[in-house]
Amino acid sequence: MSIRVVVADDQTAVREGLALLLDLLDDVSVVGQAADGDEALALVAEHRPEVVLMDLRMPRCDGVRATELIRAEHPDTQVVVLTTYADDEHILAALRAGALGYLTKDSGRAQIAQAVRAAAVGQSALDPRVQQRLLAAAAAAAPPAADAVGPDDGASLPDGGTAGGPAPDGLTAREVEVLRLIAAGLGNREIAARLYVTEATVKSHINRLFAKTGVRDRAQAVRYAYQHGLTR
Repeated sequence: MSIRVVVADDQTAVREGLALLLDLLDDVSVVGQAADGDEALALVAEHRPEVVLMDLRMPRCDGVRATELIRAEHPDTQVVVLTTYADDEHILAALRAGALGYLTKDSGRAQIAQAVRAAAVGQSALDPRVQQRLLAAAAAAAPPAADAVGPDDGASLPDGGTAGGPAPDGLTAREVEVLRLIAAGLGNREIAARLYVTEATVKSHINRLFAKTGVRDRAQAVRYAYQHGLTR
């Protein structure tokens, strides 16, 4: 069964070029083309595609607002942003709106195809430069090691959450700390060293926080951390 895709871009040549590129794939079918966010939302309601390939800067309803509306009204449709912009403001706005993927317009055919296929099965796809910017921002916001939660596995603060209030999805303070370190770009071994625990313990924390939050990989975990203000 083909992955149904709506392409949203206000530039006709870009939009038609993307549609042609995607239609050449055996497992993808473009079911609609939109020149702005309002048209994208209408096409999603009509065709119920698995994926929308979404530009950000468009007239009337821009890509961020369109992503918010699509994710709220049609949660089975995933959004992959394809844009010229790779700055923190645009990246974070799109991810907070619910975009599952973020690519820049110099991405090649194979990368775009991979992102569409990944999004269709609920997996995140981020341009390498976007991933680097997220990790750099998270690292800059990460608390110093001295501020880390104590070594008691699964420990929580008195309110059962984080210092700013209860953690989302029932995360313990230790799971929040592990999530912050993932968002800062640390691997399991580095997290274990930072928290003075074993790698097996780190894996257990990661498995639990993935299960609680519904994320499937580290890229989604980074997005989740930003969406819920857990990077600092």
